[in-house]
Amino acid sequence: MKQNRIELKFQEDKKLLSIYFSAGFPNLDDTVPILRNLEAAGVDMVEIGLPFSDPLADGPTIQESSTKALRNGMTTEKLFTQLKGIRKYIDIPLVLMGYFNPMMQFGIEKFCQRCETIGIDGLIIPDLPVDVYHEQYKNLFDQHGLYNMFLITPQTSDERIRYIDKVSNGFIYMVSSAAVTGAKSTFGAIQTSYFERIENMNLITPTVVGFGISNAATYTAATTHSKGAIIGSAFIKFLEEKGVDRIESFIKTIKG
Repeated sequence: MKQNRIELKFQEDKKLLSIYFSAGFPNLDDTVPILRNLEAAGVDMVEIGLPFSDPLADGPTIQESSTKALRNGMTTEKLFTQLKGIRKYIDIPLVLMGYFNPMMQFGIEKFCQRCETIGIDGLIIPDLPVDVYHEQYKNLFDQHGLYNMFLITPQTSDERIRYIDKVSNGFIYMVSSAAVTGAKSTFGAIQTSYFERIENMNLITPTVVGFGISNAATYTAATTHSKGAIIGSAFIKFLEEKGVDRIESFIKTIKG
């Protein structure tokens, strides 16, 4: 079996920038143009948000974009249709991030098959507990070449983190705080000590920091103790204000 694009990307000797956006936002057909512009701007990986009507972990910016995407007519089937043939012109890893309910409604096996056919590399499902995944779904995900990434927070115990490290692949998503998503201008001492604590655990799986990264300063702070960082809310705000065609200018403000 060929190596997963996420695994290959994490072998590169550099810090990584991943971008999250809600599929179908700002407009229904923006998904592919956003992906093309992000890759052209030098982004390392993209998380495509599957809009859901009850997004528990998301802050107001992502919730609003998700609501708007649903109003625009975005569905799981619509997203898969939009992404058909995406691998003809997108090489970077693509991850679908969404809640488990819509995937179950679609049919888990069918969902995984469609992901594999399209060339999706992995999934992030915030409300799928790691032990349930390990016992019931890991074999299915493995069959379809899908990595599944889990979130940890400052409150996650070392024991739980070690378990996640053992059963997951790709990367571990380090949530920078216990709050919902949202952009911040700096990180405080509590977050920095959390980043250091995880770094000192010497996990097998690389870590990426998400929640609260919005500018070059927070990107640098987050990647000092991890392999990469994920930007969501700040990028979605930018899309709303500046549109799809100006994406490169946003990425330059983060990476220079």
